[in-house]
Amino acid sequence: MSRYAVTLLKGERTDDKAVIGYDPPLRTFFLQGFETDDDFGTPEIWLGTLLEEFPTLEGIVEEARRMGYELRDLDHADMIALLSEAGHVYEPSLAEKLGLIW
Repeated sequence: MSRYAVTLLKGERTDDKAVIGYDPPLRTFFLQGFETDDDFGTPEIWLGTLLEEFPTLEGIVEEARRMGYELRDLDHADMIALLSEAGHVYEPSLAEKLGLIW
């Protein structure tokens, strides 16, 4: 699983500790930002938690924008690394093969 630091903006607020990455077992891009103070440390925005939810980098960025967030500071090299990781063929997990995850 890759994780790259990015800056996430929403209105006047900024989170310079947000992360974007690719999760091979779920075969999805993910984005987390704006940590909350709840007991579990759940981020305010947490996209990419479901199997193949965001198979493209463009798709997750568009969803974040639809929710009012803007992504900044993802440099070219990190973007290429993310796309390269997502371009591999990942076999279904045992849980998927047994029908426990769909």
